[in-house]
Amino acid sequence: MSDLVLGLRLYARGAGMVLRSPRLLRLGALPAVVTALLYTAAFVVLVRFLDDLVGLLTGFADGWSPGAQQVTQVVVGIAVLAAVALVAVLTFVAVTLAIGGPFYERLSEHVDDAVGEVPDGPRRSWAASTWRGVRDGLLLVGLSVLVAIPLFAAGFLPVVGQTVVPVVAALVGGRLLILELAAPALERRGLGFAARRRLVRSRRTLGWAVGVPTYLLCLVPLVGILAVPIGAAAATLVARELRGEPSGVRARPADRP
Repeated sequence: MSDLVLGLRLYARGAGMVLRSPRLLRLGALPAVVTALLYTAAFVVLVRFLDDLVGLLTGFADGWSPGAQQVTQVVVGIAVLAAVALVAVLTFVAVTLAIGGPFYERLSEHVDDAVGEVPDGPRRSWAASTWRGVRDGLLLVGLSVLVAIPLFAAGFLPVVGQTVVPVVAALVGGRLLILELAAPALERRGLGFAARRRLVRSRRTLGWAVGVPTYLLCLVPLVGILAVPIGAAAATLVARELRGEPSGVRARPADRP
C-alpha cells in the first residue's frame, strides 16, 4: 500500500503543477481538445446506433422469453460499453499523443526542470518527437484492441461481466497509460520500450496510482482534456521516482518500497 499512497501524492503534485501553470496547461490541453472534438462526434454516432448494435449482437435470443431477452440485451449492452470505454480511453490518449507528441515532450521537460536536474540523454527534434508520438500511439491502439477482445467476451458473463471486467479494464488501462505517458521522460534517459516495461513492472502499484486515475477521468466527457496533461506531468514524476531521482514529493518511511 505504500506505493499507492506515494503514487497518489505524485499525481496530486502533477495536477498542481499543470493547473497552476498556464504554459503547461496550454501545452497539454491543445492536442487533447482536438482529439476530444473528434471523439465527441464518434460518441454521438455510437449512442445513436447503440440499440441497433445490441440488437444485432443479441439476435440469437430472439426466440427467448421477454424477460430473458431483456436481461441478455442489458448484459450485452454493458459488455459493449465496457469494451468501447477501454478502447476509447486508450485510443483517446494514443491519438492525443500522436497529435501532440512534441507538446508532451516539452511538458515533460518543464516538469523535469522544475523538480531537479535531468540526466543527459538523447535530444529529439520536433519531427522525431512527432514520430515517437505516432509510433507509440499506434502501439497503444493495437494493445488496447487486443486487451478489449477478451474483456468484451468476459463481459457476457453474468455478474462477472458487470463487476470484475470494469475493474480489470481500469487496471489494464492504467498500466498501458503510465507506460505511454512516462515514455518522454524515460526515453530522455535512454530507455527503450522494453526497458520502460520492465521498470514500470518493478513497481506496478506506483504506476497504477497514476495510470488508473487518468484512465477513470478520461471516461468522463471532456475531462480528458485536463486528465491527459495532468497524467503526463504525474508520469514524469513517477519516472523520476522509478529512476531513484528526486520527484519533489518526500517519501515518508511508510511510503518507501
